[in-house]
Amino acid sequence: MGILKIERLGGLGGFGLPNSRIRSTGEQAMSALSPEDRAAVEHLFESRPRAAGSGAERDTFRYRITRSVDGKEQTVEVPESAVPQALKACVSDKLI
Repeated sequence: MGILKIERLGGLGGFGLPNSRIRSTGEQAMSALSPEDRAAVEHLFESRPRAAGSGAERDTFRYRITRSVDGKEQTVEVPESAVPQALKACVSDKLI
C-alpha cells in the first residue's frame, strides 16, 4: 500500500519554511492505518484541498503529504484540521 511522507509546515515558528532551523517530518505506512484513516487520506488526494492563506488561518500548521503511486510521487498540502490524528502523531521535530 505504500509509505506516506508527512511534513508539518508553518505555525507561529514557521516550521519547515526557508531559513527555519526546525523540520517536522514523519512517515506512516498506509497498511498501518485504520480503514477510516486510509479513506480520509484517499479523500485528501482526491479533493486536493488547499491550505488557506487568509488571516483567519495565520500561524496555523499545514501538512504536506506525499505518496508514491505507480512510481510517481503525488503531494497534497492541507490544513491541520483535515489531517487524521494517526498522521499527526507520527511527526517529530528535528533541529537542523
